[in-house]
Amino acid sequence: MTGQTTTDKARANMVDSQVRPNHVHDERVTGAMRALPREAFAPQGALAYGDADIALGGGRYLAAPMLTARLAQLALARNPAHVLVVGAGSGYLAAILSLAGVDVVALEAESRLETGALAHHAPKAERVSGPLEAGWPAGGPFDVILVEGAIGAVPAAWAAQLAKTGCVIAVLADDMAEQGGIGRAVLATPAGGGFTIERQFDTTARPLPAFRPAPAFAF
Repeated sequence: MTGQTTTDKARANMVDSQVRPNHVHDERVTGAMRALPREAFAPQGALAYGDADIALGGGRYLAAPMLTARLAQLALARNPAHVLVVGAGSGYLAAILSLAGVDVVALEAESRLETGALAHHAPKAERVSGPLEAGWPAGGPFDVILVEGAIGAVPAAWAAQLAKTGCVIAVLADDMAEQGGIGRAVLATPAGGGFTIERQFDTTARPLPAFRPAPAFAF
């Protein structure tokens, strides 16, 4: 295509070779990923369009494009109007949802991860700061709470932050070591003081350090 830059081609290749072949068919997702400069959400010099997680330091990562796309598609399948992204990092997933027409609140605890990319490329998204485990009760109720990173369990407190038909979308992992492992993307709906968990697909995801259990005291 005339006038297409190297990064334009890299974005197109990312969508066509990594995202679409992995069961991502929602054009709101693929369209946003073709439009957003992923390098703006990654550290300088990172391979922004590679099929891999990108280290952000301190045990935090920008998830690989395929996982980002599948989580976004899973959220959009609920036709949400209002979404909370927990562990939003530099804001790439939140920006995808915002460009898809969703009212997004991006929750992050680490100010160092703010790059300005979310405000620049998705100005309608709201970025807030606070403990990830607490969610964002001031902004609820949410149709979807979407977690960007693996967690061991869904915090019970989040149930009260959901709309009547709302749900949590997260990757649950038994192994919360930094390198991550096989987990399962789930849809969790409040039920009986807890959550009913519906498995959606298996995946590998890096855990969010804030959700790691405290080390056990050894005598």
